[in-house]
Amino acid sequence: MTSKERVAAALEGRVPDRVPYGEFAVDFDTVERILGHETYLRAKAKSQIAFWEGRRDEVAQSWLEDHLELHRRLELDIVTFPMATWEMPPETGDPPPRRIDANTWEDRFGRVYKQSEATRDITCVRDPVRDARVFTAAEFEREPARPVRDERSWRILDTVVQRLKDEKFICGPSGGSIGIVLLGGMERGLLELAANPEAVRAATALRVREQNLADEVFVHPDSDAVLWAEDLGYKTGPLIGPAMFRDFFLEANKARARNVKERHGKKILKHCCGNINLLMDFFVDIGFDAYQSIQPTAGMDLCRLKRDYGDRITLWGGVAVESLVGGAPEDVRADVRRAMACAKPGGRFILGTSHSVAVGTKYENYMAMLDEYRRLCHY
Repeated sequence: MTSKERVAAALEGRVPDRVPYGEFAVDFDTVERILGHETYLRAKAKSQIAFWEGRRDEVAQSWLEDHLELHRRLELDIVTFPMATWEMPPETGDPPPRRIDANTWEDRFGRVYKQSEATRDITCVRDPVRDARVFTAAEFEREPARPVRDERSWRILDTVVQRLKDEKFICGPSGGSIGIVLLGGMERGLLELAANPEAVRAATALRVREQNLADEVFVHPDSDAVLWAEDLGYKTGPLIGPAMFRDFFLEANKARARNVKERHGKKILKHCCGNINLLMDFFVDIGFDAYQSIQPTAGMDLCRLKRDYGDRITLWGGVAVESLVGGAPEDVRADVRRAMACAKPGGRFILGTSHSVAVGTKYENYMAMLDEYRRLCHY
């Protein structure tokens, strides 16, 4: 089987020749060990700083060439396009943020950005413009505008797709997922659900229309699936309870899934961290073809999920990120063995990590994971 055929079989409930292997992302430090040189691919902070400094050509070339080279060297069955792999930020003409210290920047609007040494990402930690905004239902009662595609970003995406589409399973971008709509960010958004429900409902309805329209622009015709990445839980449970999810967001998510599947003919693979045991029935009802991440340190047990849901949704995971980053090779091998023992039988399983091959992964641990996978993957 080709990788494309192998993954399709796993998603459709057929038993492939071997368990497919895929990752939501492989971060830059592991990419550099595999390729033998520095990269911007999945180097989120490094890429952002390069954009601020006007080095767009350098980043674009790395994203394209290194993405292709990574797939030539690594036996990934699935091609994904997460952040810092293809989509370049728009050129606004605004001056770059002013650097305050080694890990802090501030832009002309007073937004403050900080770099995490642990994740090598840059996050907006203060946004006075957003924080001052008052949300009303009326502002969302309008027709959506068709988004404009950045052609340079699209050329990166399209080149990778065209080179790999005959062999690999292509999991491309789309107009995005609804998930849950949090107006004003995580903390404020949860408060808005309780204090301003009509604005949340109106924003959700508008977002469905916007994203359906954006599918026309961003769903690649030669992709096999789209990958929706949004975390709906934290370590002990979902961000909102199942009753609230059903009330506010279930039908919106189902409408988005129908658009992707019926209008564009693509499968949907869902990346979601955290403890979402209470939302699993919704994942099936919405129509997700696979659930990726399956975080054991948040109470998500692959073996139990296989028993309870393995005939209705493909499970993609099995190796804890914590084992890759903080464990030893034998810890990683043990994760692979357990996953294969309980999730491999009958198909509907893709081996991967509980999030990604994250920053800080020990290279010898990752190589042990691949070695143990090769030993046990065949049916």
